[in-house]
Amino acid sequence: MTTPIAVVGPTATGKSELALDLAQRLDGEIVNIDAMQLYRGMDIGTAKLPVAQRRGIAHHQLDILEVTETASVATYQDSAGADVEAILARGRTPVIVGGSMMYVQALLDGWEFPATDPRVRGKWEAMLAEQGVAALHAALRAADPEAAATILPTDGRRMVRALEVVELTGRPFAASQPRIGEPRWGTVVLGVDRDTGDLDARIEARTAAMFRQGLVEEVRGLLDRGLREGRTARRAIGYAQVLAYLDGDCDLPYARERTLIGTRRYVRRQRSWFRRDSRIRWVDGADPELLNSALAQVFSAAPEAER
Repeated sequence: MTTPIAVVGPTATGKSELALDLAQRLDGEIVNIDAMQLYRGMDIGTAKLPVAQRRGIAHHQLDILEVTETASVATYQDSAGADVEAILARGRTPVIVGGSMMYVQALLDGWEFPATDPRVRGKWEAMLAEQGVAALHAALRAADPEAAATILPTDGRRMVRALEVVELTGRPFAASQPRIGEPRWGTVVLGVDRDTGDLDARIEARTAAMFRQGLVEEVRGLLDRGLREGRTARRAIGYAQVLAYLDGDCDLPYARERTLIGTRRYVRRQRSWFRRDSRIRWVDGADPELLNSALAQVFSAAPEAER
């Protein structure tokens, strides 16, 4: 089988293990679609699978950026798309796995991104730096109420981009986003989720494990590599909270608690986003027969010649 499979859904549901199982069963290679796992050295806080746990399966789109670089959806779309096509050309199955919502939509829907203008972007970035996210959110609310309602009021970077697009195109930010249709390459899209209580417990356990395994030390090490200068990496959940602790703005228990709360909020956003996509075939991450359930979904959706 060579039809690509995307394994998406909220954080901590078990996507990585399922992707490994599918790749192993279907002679596949894995393409990461988690934006923060693109960064070298950001391992513990992103739950990146160590090489020793990858079962000898080739992984793509991991550890390709320095923490000083800005992750770009458009750049990812091009490079990950090339990876998928190269895997297909080798006669193998691409297994795309992760939960970064805009990255998933960009890769599977061929998102065409509006141009950028350094002058316009600089104006909104200056407003963010000088007046803060509240003022920027108010500007967005005036220019595009729908975008203001869907973008987190703390997500300054995305608000800057929305305001830039609105100013350059004269249209709402949503007008530049792709329509959901047939996914590229005929990809079968699986969504992994769990009961909320079960997932909350997993998030709590994962957060505790990250701090126990050395997240603070990981962040300290990344400071020497320019983490503070990174516009994207330093805002990642867990990394931002540990930076606040290292700066003396809070104690460690508070940083841990804010990491937990931030992760739960992010999960709610992921659920809301992915549940709107009618192409996704959902499976229960707690199902003891998860692999078989996922394979049944894959083969029922794949072209007849590959069943």
